[in-house]
Amino acid sequence: MKSLAVIVLPMLLLAETTKPLECNKIFEERKQELVLKLEEIDEARQAYEALKAATEEMFRKKEALLAKKEADLNATRLKLEAERKEIEKLIARNEELLKAIKEAKADKVSKTYAKMKASAAAQILERMRAQEAASILATLKPKSVGQILSKMDPAKASKITLLLQDRLPSGKKK
Repeated sequence: MKSLAVIVLPMLLLAETTKPLECNKIFEERKQELVLKLEEIDEARQAYEALKAATEEMFRKKEALLAKKEADLNATRLKLEAERKEIEKLIARNEELLKAIKEAKADKVSKTYAKMKASAAAQILERMRAQEAASILATLKPKSVGQILSKMDPAKASKITLLLQDRLPSGKKK
């Protein structure tokens, strides 16, 4: 039995010592796998951080560009608004000048016809369109208009009279 114990005991001891060695080997392998996984995770985190920093920098540049474009647009809008106001002033001034020129022209024509003899004025006005003749007669004094119309063809004088009547404000007669 002693011999059996001598043979069996070392085998049992050997079997027991190989078990921890196998566990240590498995733990070491697993540890290596975990270290590799940690390295992969760290690399992925670093790539994420680099991408995040690049994205944030690009976003800041885009925001700065957008702010600059907005400022440019606002400056252009203000400039256009100022130009529009200036143009409106020029238009108003030109309209006033045009009105003054038309009034001066009408006044000169009116004075010319007022100085003419009624029969001469009637002959000239009869050859014009009724609308134009009425425009000229509307600037003259009622006495002159009456004298000129009396020298005209009755049909033409009638048309001009109707046009003159439409030109006068209601309730007001020359």
